[in-house]
Amino acid sequence: MKKINPNAGNPNVPDYKTLKEIIVKGTESGGDMKQYAFTDKNKVEQTRTFNQTWREICGIGTYFHSLGLEKGAKIAIIAENSFDWMVAYYATLMGGYITVPMDCKLSAEYLSDQLIRCGCDALIYSDNFDSMIEQFKADPDMPVKHYLAIDEFENYRQIGYKLFDEGDTYIVDAEVKPDDLACIVYTSGTTAKSKGVMLTHYNIASNCTASTRVISGRHAIGFLPLNHTYAWVSALFACYILNEWGYLCESIKTIQSDMKKQKPYNLSGVPLVVETIYNRIWRTAKSTGREEILKKGLKISRFLMKLGIDRRRKIFATIIDNLGGNLSMIVCGGANLDPKYEEGMRDFGIEVYNGYGMTECSPAITCNRPDAYKPGSVGKPLGCCEIKINNPDEEGVGEIYVRGTNVMVGYYNDPEATAEAFDGEWLKTGDHGRIDEDGFLFMIGRKKNLICLSNGKNVSPEELEDKISQSIEYVQEVLVYDENEQIIAEVFLNEEDFPDARERIKTDMKELNKNVASFKRINKTIVRDEEFPKTTTLKIVRKYMTPKN
Repeated sequence: MKKINPNAGNPNVPDYKTLKEIIVKGTESGGDMKQYAFTDKNKVEQTRTFNQTWREICGIGTYFHSLGLEKGAKIAIIAENSFDWMVAYYATLMGGYITVPMDCKLSAEYLSDQLIRCGCDALIYSDNFDSMIEQFKADPDMPVKHYLAIDEFENYRQIGYKLFDEGDTYIVDAEVKPDDLACIVYTSGTTAKSKGVMLTHYNIASNCTASTRVISGRHAIGFLPLNHTYAWVSALFACYILNEWGYLCESIKTIQSDMKKQKPYNLSGVPLVVETIYNRIWRTAKSTGREEILKKGLKISRFLMKLGIDRRRKIFATIIDNLGGNLSMIVCGGANLDPKYEEGMRDFGIEVYNGYGMTECSPAITCNRPDAYKPGSVGKPLGCCEIKINNPDEEGVGEIYVRGTNVMVGYYNDPEATAEAFDGEWLKTGDHGRIDEDGFLFMIGRKKNLICLSNGKNVSPEELEDKISQSIEYVQEVLVYDENEQIIAEVFLNEEDFPDARERIKTDMKELNKNVASFKRINKTIVRDEEFPKTTTLKIVRKYMTPKN
């Protein structure tokens, strides 16, 4: 009997046209099955079925309507991950409102600017932002008319339930069309003024359709920030399409204990999560004196795999059990993942599928998958889009262009930036890569990050960072940049497992330089005493540089 891969996608997923359609049909098929598990503010674990979530969506959505909010009104959310965040988001989509999900780790200055520029009508917030809200209220330019505290959601729900039961069914009856604007998502404002990415219902719905057609899965665990589009496709709408339940983590800090308790089959994360899990496995083996046993197990497992015999999850049962016992797949995106982590986790029986996307594409563009996988690549394009390399050089490297139903309609109130982002119907991603003979995309780096030397040569810092990470095992984090025509590598080392790392780094970096083109050689290495600052998606803040003396 042929073994069925539970992670394989479902080609029969219908072509959803709106996010409202996904929610409605997902609720109808999910019914009284569990949809979510989470810990409430009193630290009590709660669960919700699809029908229960539907009821709460109707309650909150009806309350929104009772405030006089009509289709097209903009509702922003500034809050940490929570079930109420999700209900508020679903309710805005159901009512034809436009959601403005905001990065709650940004300063009041950035958030205020975004609220004013998008003409926000209502703002949902958690109590951690009470003082910020008072600043907003005092600003005469602030357009927000309704401030809605998540702490008051139970009261809002009760008011909404009563109105809904008495016949105010606007939230259910509101007509939502594929081309209606669903969200305005602001890009990072750390290096330049943020831009509001306009995504329609069909942009996001078509991305969800394409994603679940190639990768499926069973119940999952989620910790990605809910204001990021990656969380929407991988969790918020996938659960409705697949009718699987998920556990919402309070914090990435609790992921290990949460996994043991919730026993997920899959999760979505960024490279740092995969690296952390993998490194922890080896660190535990070393500290318990089982490192040699683990290495021996890998040799046996790899030999059996060559014979077509898969005993990985049996040989490494202890590792699997420490991750909850069921984990079989990690979908990774947000940045390049060192192939050693992909292959290393696969050795233990956990598949890692690396992908590529950006907010402007709702966000997924390419992804490895059970039936099409190549280590080191970010996979093939999803069915909702196509890619090409613009002006490739002699190595086939050039800027990645994308077109498809998942591509944004533009930047809000910014026609100049919108025009600059497109070349005809193709979105210019600003990322450089190459496509191999089998159609797999390999990332090289960001166009805006290129180091342009006076000799006319261009150097991708990401390419060098990958090479350093892959070649020098004790380099935990690395950032490459230029300073006065010198290429600098700034590193944070794993000195816990490699106490002599500081003594070795210069010698190992010289050895690495022998294997790269002369114009790409590292001229100076700086060793950090602490980790790099990171974004909310756990990527190193690239604008960071060590201050000059």
